[in-house]
Amino acid sequence: MSRVVPQPEAPKPLNPDEEAVVRSLSRVIYTLPRAIDADMIREQRLSLIEYLAMAHLSEAPDRQLRMSDLAAAVDMSLSGITRLASRLEAQGVIRRVRSTEDARGYHAILTDEGFARLEKAWPTNLAAVRRHFLDHLTGLDLKKLAVALRHIAT
Repeated sequence: MSRVVPQPEAPKPLNPDEEAVVRSLSRVIYTLPRAIDADMIREQRLSLIEYLAMAHLSEAPDRQLRMSDLAAAVDMSLSGITRLASRLEAQGVIRRVRSTEDARGYHAILTDEGFARLEKAWPTNLAAVRRHFLDHLTGLDLKKLAVALRHIAT
């Protein structure tokens, strides 16, 4: 007795509007971080990833996160976050301390100097985000867009 296995439906082709969105999104994913990064480096001598790491630390309890949690927050590998933390530590904007819960782990702590540096860089980041992204979304329902983007990301 042979068993009939149902075949999945063929994917529906993209209509022109869907095609335009998909193509534009792939460009945005590539160009937006680079544009913001260029502004941050030019005006603040601080890369976007450095800024984001410091921002996540500033929002954490006691301005500190376990290195693995910081890596996840900025979407980096553990080796990548270690290199980033070394650069930031050399600048005096973070400190790394051994975890009290796990002697193998480390926490990154945003220093007072780092917090001041973050505050100084914030207007540049805000202006870049507005200029390169938000100003282009005028007239769109941003609440719905935020929900859709969250669904895509998760």
